[in-house]
Amino acid sequence: MINSEQLKTALEAVGEKKGRDSILLDLRGISVVTDYFLIVTGNSTTQVKAITENLIEKLPGTGVPVLRVEGLSEARWALLDCGDLVIHVMQEEARRFYNLERLWGDAQVVHL
Repeated sequence: MINSEQLKTALEAVGEKKGRDSILLDLRGISVVTDYFLIVTGNSTTQVKAITENLIEKLPGTGVPVLRVEGLSEARWALLDCGDLVIHVMQEEARRFYNLERLWGDAQVVHL
């Protein structure tokens, strides 16, 4: 089970690389796949890669395993599967198109 300090570390790692519009959704009781989604916007492929790589570097030190990474080569939408936490790092166009916040509209927004 992921804790609030681990979630804060993820948000800080995103902030270190100037990710924007971060939103943390609590999916407990809604999804059997994961407990939380962290959705963040990067301005370019370079920034999406930088945010993703920073998360890959920082999270294991807090006990959050990075089990799988998808989409890093194209870096329009990178997905990090960390078990209880799934992180979506998306360019703005992809984020608007897929609109995960609307898709998971029943989820509560977590404020840390």
